[in-house]
Amino acid sequence: MAEYLRRMPLSGETFQSRSTLWSFLKLDPWLFGGLVVLAGFGLTVLNSAVDGSSAAIQRQSIYLLIGFIVMLVAAQIPVYRYARLAPWMYLAGMLSLIAVLVIGVGAKGAQRWLALGGFRFQPSEIMKLAVPLTIAWYLAKRSLPPNPKYVAATLFLMGLPAVFIFLQPDLGTAILVAVSGFFVLFLAGLSWRYIATALTLVLVSLWPLWSFVMKDYQRQRVLTLLNPESDRLGAGWNIIQSKTAIGSGGWSGKGYMQGTQSLLDFLPESNTDFIIAVLAEEYGLHGVLWLVLLYLFICLRGFWISYNASSTYGRLVAASITLTFFVYVFVNMGMVAGILPVVGVPLPLVSAGGTSIVTLLAGFGILMAISQDKRQVN
Repeated sequence: MAEYLRRMPLSGETFQSRSTLWSFLKLDPWLFGGLVVLAGFGLTVLNSAVDGSSAAIQRQSIYLLIGFIVMLVAAQIPVYRYARLAPWMYLAGMLSLIAVLVIGVGAKGAQRWLALGGFRFQPSEIMKLAVPLTIAWYLAKRSLPPNPKYVAATLFLMGLPAVFIFLQPDLGTAILVAVSGFFVLFLAGLSWRYIATALTLVLVSLWPLWSFVMKDYQRQRVLTLLNPESDRLGAGWNIIQSKTAIGSGGWSGKGYMQGTQSLLDFLPESNTDFIIAVLAEEYGLHGVLWLVLLYLFICLRGFWISYNASSTYGRLVAASITLTFFVYVFVNMGMVAGILPVVGVPLPLVSAGGTSIVTLLAGFGILMAISQDKRQVN
């Protein structure tokens, strides 16, 4: 993997195209177009999930507008500045996570938000960007593949925020934050020997994690995954209803806003975590496949940007952002289909959200900046 990074083409070896509106805005037209189509399709599905509630659609549209503005601003910032700002962003995020545990706002049994002037946001979302940016900044300045000392430091950088997020409790986001950092480490050329050792440690720690760390509701989610019918009216309700919605849609679906599982309130969280079940019921399998193809297109474009990045830092960040985006999609679809535990991960740019949408589009703004970057920062 380290050899892969060292053999990437430099900016001087690429064809310099004429200045266009896209280059002036520092946006990648293919990636931008894919995101706009995805956001528009997401609004259509959400409109059905909320039964045409104009307030919910207006709120989502505002978040999307803010997100795209943030993406445009993020694209204007040179990549080398992200490298300089990364550790400060990480520090600010950690202080915010500590503040959440002390003065955070709670909802549904979790304390995950900070309220400032009537505005509420999740600091854990900031860490989804701060962790890969910081780890890439740390590793890009050192010889690759990383030696044991660098690996240990990287594990600390990704593990510390993950622990604080887990304490909120928010297991899903904690895993995603750790994964985003691990992707940077892996792409930097992490030896398979270390990966095998890590997997062994994970397997060894499963029992103490289950017995002493995980909370009762988290253990129940795992048991429900293995046998949802054991508690049909309790913990297994979400998965059973989502499978029912997906199966009843068949190939072509029941038609737009004709789904019964969500409109009759059988499907909980139909506008957030389980929104793809609404899509499957109304548009059928072919509608889900079109959405998967759209996600695949965005991921492939992200990998293309990573491959053509002009610096090690840019390649590490771009690939990590793209892979983490893929994990969001995979985990959400997996938990709705009943092959992964329910961990509260929304479907990117389709589920209703606020901070998550803005953070996600900010990440793509950084990806845009990398696609236009011609300066070596490593």
